[in-house]
Amino acid sequence: MKIKIVLTVLFVVWTVLIVRIYNITIKSNVYYDKLATRNTIKKELIAPIRGEILDIAGKPLAINQFGFKILCKPHLSHKKNNYILEKEIDFLIKMLPDLKKEKLIKAYKRKDSSYNHHNIELISFVEYEKVLPFYSYINLRKNLTIKPAPRRYYPYGKLASHVLGYVAKANRRAMKKDKIVKLTHYVGKNGLEKYYNHYLQGKSGFRTIKVTAFNEEMKGLSMSQPDQNKNITTTLDIELQSYIDKIFTGLSGAVVVMKKDGSILAAGSYPEYNLNSFVMGISSKEWAVLRDDINLPFTNKLINGLYPPGSIIKPSMELAILKSKRVKKGTQYYCDGGLKLGKRTFRCWKTLGHGRTDMVKAIRESCDYFFYKASKKVGINLLAKNLKRYNLEHKTNVDLPNEFIGTIPDKAWKRKKYNRSWYVGETLNASIGQGNVLVTPMQMAQNTMLIATGRLVTPHFVKAFNDVLYKPKYKEVFTEQEKKNLKFIRKGMRDVCSHPSGTATRFIHTKIKIAGKTGTAQVIGIPQNIKKRIAEHDMSYFRRSHAWLTTYGPYKDPQISVTILVEHGGHGGMIAGPIVSKIYNYLKKKHYFK
Repeated sequence: MKIKIVLTVLFVVWTVLIVRIYNITIKSNVYYDKLATRNTIKKELIAPIRGEILDIAGKPLAINQFGFKILCKPHLSHKKNNYILEKEIDFLIKMLPDLKKEKLIKAYKRKDSSYNHHNIELISFVEYEKVLPFYSYINLRKNLTIKPAPRRYYPYGKLASHVLGYVAKANRRAMKKDKIVKLTHYVGKNGLEKYYNHYLQGKSGFRTIKVTAFNEEMKGLSMSQPDQNKNITTTLDIELQSYIDKIFTGLSGAVVVMKKDGSILAAGSYPEYNLNSFVMGISSKEWAVLRDDINLPFTNKLINGLYPPGSIIKPSMELAILKSKRVKKGTQYYCDGGLKLGKRTFRCWKTLGHGRTDMVKAIRESCDYFFYKASKKVGINLLAKNLKRYNLEHKTNVDLPNEFIGTIPDKAWKRKKYNRSWYVGETLNASIGQGNVLVTPMQMAQNTMLIATGRLVTPHFVKAFNDVLYKPKYKEVFTEQEKKNLKFIRKGMRDVCSHPSGTATRFIHTKIKIAGKTGTAQVIGIPQNIKKRIAEHDMSYFRRSHAWLTTYGPYKDPQISVTILVEHGGHGGMIAGPIVSKIYNYLKKKHYFK
């Protein structure tokens, strides 16, 4: 019995040993074979070259400058190898004296670790011309590697900065989210560079190479080229943009020049900033100057600036009034300079009043009284409902990131935001584009083209992706009756710019006949963060009203709209009229009108 037990134990032990040997020597062969292959054959990703951004005539707006990056072998920051690291850095400084030794060592040590077996980037970019005389010397160094590297460059500096945006070093979050960004270490931060980042950056290629146990390349096995050079042609005319930039010198605000198909010929948010300062990292001194500028150069006022529209909302307001059917087309009110409501009098801008006023005159002379009376009869809810149909509380869907939508208030909005009841006086304020009504310049540019053509067009900056043309997008928002009502609105807007009593006539000197609407939007208060930085003698400037002028032309055949906002500019026609005139005359000279 004891012998049987011993034999059984021996049999079990030997069986286990044989199975284990089989697993190690035969069954695991496939696994270890793959592991061995992985240790000797390496797949290396190839970064794509970012696509360029061009203007409508093919002039480069965002391009790639070619240079080199320099990398160093890892594990040289340990005590026994530290002298090697310093020796290599000293060697580089001899050839490139602008480099700083302490900064390079610090950058290297930050990335060096026992777990990292990849070369560490010492210098991210050196201009081609600077490094070319020393290229072969660097290439012969055992511990250094030199590779081609592109850098984003903006030939026009600050021109159209809020539209183009810029490319800068990516943070960890961006690199974790996108494999291409992790490979290139750069990402679009604003404007078109951000909105179309996925397209512009292309797709990576790869090459398969054979390496030693020390990660040294032995030979290349295969290669797949990256999908790159994804260029974008924009609708921007950089010469027009440059012209507007000059005539807008010293002013703060926004300009939009848009064709009837939604393509934007020029758009500026002022003041602007130099895009090239951000590509390799802006200095703290430059950053402080831009950050502390009370005119907010970093705010894209085209889509993120929220302003009371003032009287430029009156054409849409009049359409909304007519749509309600509570006020008829032939309605006239007698303006004596103010409308009494309880103990308060809501003043018209013209102290002595406009006298008998119909719908055309109400727009032509911007009679506040007419809109007070009509809006009181219609009510805020019905007005707001129709204004929203005209897209005034929705995104324009322009191809720029982080667009704001503005506010068209009604009773439910106030209840939700403030938990308070709506007052009739607030309806009167809203009817002339004041109170809680807020819009962006891009919204008003879209709205102007809607009135001019009868169709809601989507504004856009892209003309083509390489050779694939962008298709304009339209939306029908008007009923047949509203389309008929447009003739009253358009006639009033024509008179604004040409009738002797039009609010802009004295300031418009265009070679074509245009239509438009002036607006003077009161500044309710100065934000606290800006108030702290304003000198006492500058307070009066920041309390001045914003000046609006939105137009389209030619009047009989609308092709282009020009919308201008001048912050703290006072009367819309007075300051914006001459600017608008120059833009239309430039467009005519360049044969933009058929």
